[in-house]
Amino acid sequence: MRGLKSTLVLFLVLIGLGAYIYFVDSKQPLGEAEKRDKVFSSVSSDDIEELEIKAEDGEKTRLKKADGKWTIVDPVNADTDGGEISSITGSLIDTEVQRVVEESPKDLKAFGLDPPRLEVGLRTKGQTEFKRLQIGSKTPTGSDLYARTPDKPRVFLVSSFLDGTFNKNTFALREKNILKFERDKAETVELTSGATTLQFAKNGTEWKIVKPIAARGDFGAIEGIVERLSSAQMQGIAAQEAADLKMYGLDKPSATMVVGTGSARATLMLGKTENAVVYAKDASRPTIFTVAPTIKDDVFKKVEDLRRKDLFDSRSFSASHVELKRGADAFTFDKTKGKDEKEIWKTGAGKEADSTKMDELLSRLTALRATSFETAPHASLKAPVLTATVRFDESKMETVTFGRAGTDVYASRADEPGSAKLEGAALDEVMKALDALK
Repeated sequence: MRGLKSTLVLFLVLIGLGAYIYFVDSKQPLGEAEKRDKVFSSVSSDDIEELEIKAEDGEKTRLKKADGKWTIVDPVNADTDGGEISSITGSLIDTEVQRVVEESPKDLKAFGLDPPRLEVGLRTKGQTEFKRLQIGSKTPTGSDLYARTPDKPRVFLVSSFLDGTFNKNTFALREKNILKFERDKAETVELTSGATTLQFAKNGTEWKIVKPIAARGDFGAIEGIVERLSSAQMQGIAAQEAADLKMYGLDKPSATMVVGTGSARATLMLGKTENAVVYAKDASRPTIFTVAPTIKDDVFKKVEDLRRKDLFDSRSFSASHVELKRGADAFTFDKTKGKDEKEIWKTGAGKEADSTKMDELLSRLTALRATSFETAPHASLKAPVLTATVRFDESKMETVTFGRAGTDVYASRADEPGSAKLEGAALDEVMKALDALK
């Protein structure tokens, strides 16, 4: 009975406390509860010219801004990760005092502030002294961090997400791209590994394979290689300046990757693999760094996988002249304009072709794709079942020859080596569309 009374009393106390808090908060002016002081008031990110960051592991990094560009100046000289620096400077000017815990604490160790776990300092234009934010341990709930500034004794709370923003060592703050080149200006790529060399060149908006064969390149596949090289990141720093390349296997690289942009060349060298990473070096920088071993497999592909699979560059809407040879039969079609100035197709005899059937034929023909490639022309191409020549984009011309071997179909272009294998059913549909035009 006594326990029941105690529980009832506690329940009434909680209700009363809740009602009091509600009453007090409801009397506050709108928005008063959200008003908080900034740790660094009257400071903008543009004003910050220097940063000093001490990470939890004890590593200290000093950074300076000159002409709008941030650079690490100690313990190394290096370019910075722009995203990381923007996050830090932005967070510094936005950090708010969530709540003051103690105005004059007697023991800073209780808050993880003697010594502070993290420390971030900033110097603004025209100032010689740094303003500093010292961060200690998390609160018991984990939602906030204990913090202070050296110019005042008070301990206050800041949001816990700042731990991930400010707790950065030198490597985390540096620019980590393995190669430096302008991604959208890449014109050539050369990859060498042992006796294997792959070379690509961009002509306008199209990639071509230059070595080991001359063929049209698969735009997406080759662009994927360029993207991988432009976005790949260092895993770590092996040596800021290595005097001996041999110890990293870089005196005789296991592979080299070169991207050309105009007259400039960006060269990546890969060395030996050790402890699940590969030593690497940008030829233009003295630093030896490590990269993920998957980069070689991501970049070096079979040439067959890098060839364009479309047998035709033309499309039904871009074609202006078509010649088809099927056994002893030959068909010619030309796009012209009718009396109403609308585009029409005419046969070699001058008769107007059915536009719907003609579109069907061209759509089927220009949609043909290779499923695989062979290095030599297939024997079936000596007795072709169809030869198609298409003029498109006013002056471009392409010819594709097709042969059959049982249920398999092979094709070759006049301007490419070897032969392509394709689905027999796809060619059957082309033949049906041609028959419909007879």
